[in-house]
Amino acid sequence: MNGTRIYCAGNTAALSSAQQNLLQQGFEITQQPAPDVTHLLLPVPSFEADGRIRGGGILAHILADLPEHITVVGGNLQNPLLHGYATIDLLHDAQYIATNAAITADCAIRVARERMNCVWQHSPVLILGWGRIGKCLAHQLKALGADVTVGARKEADLSILRALGYGAVSSLNPGQLDRYHVIFNTVPAAVLSRDQCQTCDTGAIKIELASRPGMDDTSVISALGLPAKYAPETSGKLIADTFIRLLQRKELSL
Repeated sequence: MNGTRIYCAGNTAALSSAQQNLLQQGFEITQQPAPDVTHLLLPVPSFEADGRIRGGGILAHILADLPEHITVVGGNLQNPLLHGYATIDLLHDAQYIATNAAITADCAIRVARERMNCVWQHSPVLILGWGRIGKCLAHQLKALGADVTVGARKEADLSILRALGYGAVSSLNPGQLDRYHVIFNTVPAAVLSRDQCQTCDTGAIKIELASRPGMDDTSVISALGLPAKYAPETSGKLIADTFIRLLQRKELSL
């Protein structure tokens, strides 16, 4: 499509889904690096902590077989090897981030449901943080009939939470925690100490969604990268749709 030729690097289920979506939209996908490749599509996020491409592959080797004028598409592309390359970072796109937050919330609810011994209807749930994922979680859980309380610091956030019909708390006392069946943390900072976590003696399911853990307890379930794990088909479609939208926007601006 429009001379776009894509090489996908990184063997993840979400990237495979993205590739299939792009093929269905008429894009040409090459199976090997070649001189006529225009775009290198990586997983989102793109790299492991050691710099390797998620799902396998060494970026330096792949770039060596590709033309210098390619555009690299992925997420968190702050890799020194990409200096001088044109990049499209999907994790800088507001629409991608918002939709991915909604997918993450849906997957987090599934993780909790797998461990629950009751239904969501009337179940007391605490969400720590009123960012993108916190908002999506609250909306989806309320739709399921859960009794949702959100922990936030800003008075403006507490006010809008109450106006929307949620419970709202600005601080957490030990006596408040033992009523919740599920606690989701979305805040990348210390919010619940080990002592606070251990007051949840009713066996609350504690799910950590923040990149930097905010709940200090051995019973906390770390739930990072949920869209790729639980919804790779949806995650891949989002990657493909965002790539197409940003590509069309770039072409229109030329």
